[in-house]
Amino acid sequence: MSPVRDAARPTEIAPGVYYLQVRRANVFLVQSEASWALIDAGWPESAEPIRRAAESLFGRDARPAAILLTHAHPDHFGSAADLARSWELPVWVHGDDLPYLRGGIRPDELLDPIGRVFTGLQRVLPRATVARMTSSPLKDLAQALSGDVREVPGLPDWDYLHTPGHSPGHLVFFRPKDRVLIAGDVVLTAPIMGLLTSLQRPARPPWIASWDWQLAKTAVGTIAGLEPQVLATGHGVPMTGAGVARDLRRFANHFSPSVASR
Repeated sequence: MSPVRDAARPTEIAPGVYYLQVRRANVFLVQSEASWALIDAGWPESAEPIRRAAESLFGRDARPAAILLTHAHPDHFGSAADLARSWELPVWVHGDDLPYLRGGIRPDELLDPIGRVFTGLQRVLPRATVARMTSSPLKDLAQALSGDVREVPGLPDWDYLHTPGHSPGHLVFFRPKDRVLIAGDVVLTAPIMGLLTSLQRPARPPWIASWDWQLAKTAVGTIAGLEPQVLATGHGVPMTGAGVARDLRRFANHFSPSVASR
């Protein structure tokens, strides 16, 4: 069974775990004892819906203990700088994704296919144009998480795991006591174009925005090994129930990218 989606209001998918879909990107507001944390921040201009969701759940002027990113792609960090400044908090991301947030010409080995094309364009465009295109509002706000399994800032009953593939520093967040998994874009529960957001099976993220397909396959196996009872991804409706772990394991066993890795 899947939760009923209401794009205007946060939906509880597990005790203290709420998701909100803004412009087909999911953000998560997660309560832990007396505090709460935001996981992912959607596209730019998503800050106001996120603030309203937080106030509806945690009260007026609610301020999280932490802002966390599964990875540094613009549909996940888009509103993070706005929220970080208003809440006076840093934004936590894995250290391997920090180059995506620092601006400038990034090393080719860290880039997905879109990023490599964009980096090539930077070498021929006027310097002023490049400066505008590469300026990062998170340059001085992002801080690095590192390691494979560690306690999550603001969420002491959660773990994070490094699952590179979709990006070099991709993270997933897992609550062991009830096997809730916030999986970012390791898998999706909606097709690439998001036209059928009620699709209730794991699906591949888009190749064009993924960094390394072989590592992506490993990451799917990693999260399948967690045997989640709730699977919440960056796009699509979260999956809940006894069949989630079975469906994810089946998907991992048959994961076959449509194109070879670079």
